[in-house]
Amino acid sequence: MTTSKPVFYDTHAHLDYPDFAADFDLVLARAEESGIRRVITIGTNLDSSRRAMALASQHDPIYAVAGWHPSDALEAPLDFRPDLRTLAQNSKVVALGETGLDYHRLPSSRGGTEADDARYRQRQADLFNQHLEVAAETGLNCVIHQRSAFDDTIAILKGHASKVRGVFHCFGESPDRLDQVLALGFLVSFTGIVTFKNGQNIRDAAAAAPPDRFMLETDCPYLAPVPHRGARCEPAFVKSIAETVAQVRQCSLEELSAITCRTAHAFFSRLR
Repeated sequence: MTTSKPVFYDTHAHLDYPDFAADFDLVLARAEESGIRRVITIGTNLDSSRRAMALASQHDPIYAVAGWHPSDALEAPLDFRPDLRTLAQNSKVVALGETGLDYHRLPSSRGGTEADDARYRQRQADLFNQHLEVAAETGLNCVIHQRSAFDDTIAILKGHASKVRGVFHCFGESPDRLDQVLALGFLVSFTGIVTFKNGQNIRDAAAAAPPDRFMLETDCPYLAPVPHRGARCEPAFVKSIAETVAQVRQCSLEELSAITCRTAHAFFSRLR
């Protein structure tokens, strides 16, 4: 008698990146073998979003999120909303993003001025608000990226929280900040960082998160979990992330499978 393995979803991957071009079919096969039944691939600009949609149309287990990453906000159209509305019409687009704020590498750190920093922050905020507006119009949720900009991200989201939900992807903050996200009615998602030696605060957050308010992701090709550190990350590695999260939550992999997959379906309403 054989026992079926618990299944999981990779709710945030970048399968359109060239890192996967040489062995894409093998990457999907390894994901399937590891019990990863759905992969959501995330757009980072208009072309990337279109590539994500193409992959989703070609492969049943793949779904797409369409949007423009805040780090490239200066290259985005001043009004990205018409493009977002068009992208949102695709039945396999399950959310908008990734969108948000990223102050990690401001222009002043690369020879720019404080005025350049202010312009960069403002363009990010404008683009973020556009995603949130279209998400509310279309009934989709948002995948949120924030780095070194937590307070400003929360401040913007407070103006939209009654109309749209979001997931803070690659959550790497403390349980106190988790509480601020939960207070908005939003979710978090955990990557391989939860397995890192210096990731105790994230393990604490994973242990504290309500069972219907978190998901799992790789953010591949980045952030490969232990024991794959240094390798290219891929969707199959969700299994290692799940093992650590189940350990800190003191639950079985089967229980973790049930709650995270159920949460993904509730958040990404078009996911099948």
